[in-house]
Amino acid sequence: MQRTPFWMLLLVISWSMAVASHAAEKRLLLLGQGPDGHPRLTHEYRAGVRVVARCLQSHPDVKLRVVSADGSWPEGPDLIRQADAVVLFLSEGAKWLQQDARRFQAFAQLAQRRGGLVVLHWGMGTRPANYIDRFLQLFGACHGGQDRKYQVVQRVARIAPPAHPVTSGIKDFDIRDEFYYRLKRVRSASPPTPLLTVPIDGRREMVAWAWQRPDGGRSFGFSGLHFHENWARVEYRRLVVQGVLWTLQLPIPADGLAVGITPEDLRLKRP
Repeated sequence: MQRTPFWMLLLVISWSMAVASHAAEKRLLLLGQGPDGHPRLTHEYRAGVRVVARCLQSHPDVKLRVVSADGSWPEGPDLIRQADAVVLFLSEGAKWLQQDARRFQAFAQLAQRRGGLVVLHWGMGTRPANYIDRFLQLFGACHGGQDRKYQVVQRVARIAPPAHPVTSGIKDFDIRDEFYYRLKRVRSASPPTPLLTVPIDGRREMVAWAWQRPDGGRSFGFSGLHFHENWARVEYRRLVVQGVLWTLQLPIPADGLAVGITPEDLRLKRP
């Protein structure tokens, strides 16, 4: 009986391991937009998603795609269908999500296949209240309607107990930001879990959350990040990046993920 050469066995094993590694790779779609009329250095969506990408670019289990979702964005539904998780950092995202039926359907299908959904700042927003309910079913919380609340404050942000993987390696910290608060929340037997709270108007307000959805998928949101300069804070980068990993159902180190960047990574790439 002829034996298979040892070198050939090694080749087959190596090839099998490479295939398995590739199959486990998670596809992350990062969506930003151009300026939306806010002052420079605020609502810098494209620059923000580039920071997230920079922090994850060496992660062995994440394949990144950074896209500008401006205009009618006809290629969007196909890109969403190819993703395992999507990050929204754009203008009035709850409304934007539903302005195109094909786009909303693609997000709904992503949720049905247990995909990750991440939303940052105005990406969770809508001025008209009619866009709130369907957004809540996907993301868990929304900054919407004419009664929505927001303030620029300098406060100590506190990690909400109990311990959660998304807040690994993060301690309470002082920060100045515009936070959305008193967010609308989904009605669910398993409601969103507050991750970060800030005192505003005499109450501790949830400004970041994690939600294990009834469909088996995960959603994460953070209402801060009005000011681009806050990406310089390791706490902000770690919170957002670990929120992304959690929605992808990937492990997070107990002492927090390394999220180092350079000053060049924060530089705006527009005039």
